[in-house]
Amino acid sequence: MLPTGMDDATEADVVREQVLEDFPLRAFDKLRYADTDRQGHINNAVFSTFLETGRAEILYSRERGIREPGCAFVIARLLLEFRAEVNWPGEVWIGTRVAAIGTSSLKLEQAIFQDGRRVANAETVIVQIDEATRRSRALSEAASEKLAALLAPPAS
Repeated sequence: MLPTGMDDATEADVVREQVLEDFPLRAFDKLRYADTDRQGHINNAVFSTFLETGRAEILYSRERGIREPGCAFVIARLLLEFRAEVNWPGEVWIGTRVAAIGTSSLKLEQAIFQDGRRVANAETVIVQIDEATRRSRALSEAASEKLAALLAPPAS
């Protein structure tokens, strides 16, 4: 919804385009020739792998990972919007930030960039589960604190 008095404007006029620097966590993937499809661009299935690279920075990295012994993470929801083609050769950068923290889950906002241009964005809900029971398990206080430091700023 547009602010009052902005009837002739579009949302694109009001909302600033996201850039990689908007995301506190950044990772990159090198594009492989094997990632291309018959149209000559990177296959859409590979985009999920790019997003995984970004998620791994939060879930499993030595510095900021939140995985606890006996726990695993599962994706409960993944919304992926394709905005532009990605072409080989080159690399993509993945920006990741925390949008919300639940009792046993977290919501991530991610974007994929090539040559400084946003080519895709995604929203992912991840649930922590107990590996033995396969049921959701509450995030620890330490994990919640690490995630809180990566929260996206509130929308203006």
